[in-house]
Amino acid sequence: MGTTARLDISGTHLPLLTLGPGARLGVWVQGCVLACPGCMSRHTWDPAGGTRVPVADLLALWRAALERGASGLTVSGGEPCDQPAGLGAFLRGAHDLRRAPSVRPTPDGGAPDLLVYTGYEEDELTTEQRAALGPADAVVTGRFRVTEPTDLVWRGSANQRMSPRTKLGRLRYGPHLARTRDPRDVGLQVVVDRRTEDGTWPVRLFGIPRPGDLTALEREGARRGLPLSAPSWRP
Repeated sequence: MGTTARLDISGTHLPLLTLGPGARLGVWVQGCVLACPGCMSRHTWDPAGGTRVPVADLLALWRAALERGASGLTVSGGEPCDQPAGLGAFLRGAHDLRRAPSVRPTPDGGAPDLLVYTGYEEDELTTEQRAALGPADAVVTGRFRVTEPTDLVWRGSANQRMSPRTKLGRLRYGPHLARTRDPRDVGLQVVVDRRTEDGTWPVRLFGIPRPGDLTALEREGARRGLPLSAPSWRP
């Protein structure tokens, strides 16, 4: 894509099944100045805690995800809009790649979509941040508020707004603006990585837990003799 832009990244995952429709590529940026109380991803707050990755490398991941039939890309964090230059370059490149003739349409006949989560309210976004979000088909805006739980799909608290921004976004997300989660929806996706040299098994959680889910997970691990150490949602 010829870009020299970079993004500070916490991690990526494919397939992501919990933040947007279908099986997606998930990219989590590193660094968040908002630091919402109750956030389950405190490990993504420190701007120096991730890996600086060329946008070209992330686009290579996206190209590979498209070849595997990914239905979309979800960018979360951390706070993506705190890195507008890198975010914009990534989304523009992702938009170009999904338009390639070789990309398979999703089951609804559309192209793979681009979804971004930001903790900023719509009226807080700067001109640069708005431009960076330009290629996104849908954006979820608003701080996470632990005191305002919700069952609305793909949102962490009742104040957050999911806004379709393109024709594809309206097709893909319009039917879900007021939809609440049901038993068919995956709430948390649990991924166990390879055992580290110190004998521990890193566990990654993707999604939006219901109230009490994380505490229940800790208790169940302890009951089974598999206690969680340093969970990301604890100070």
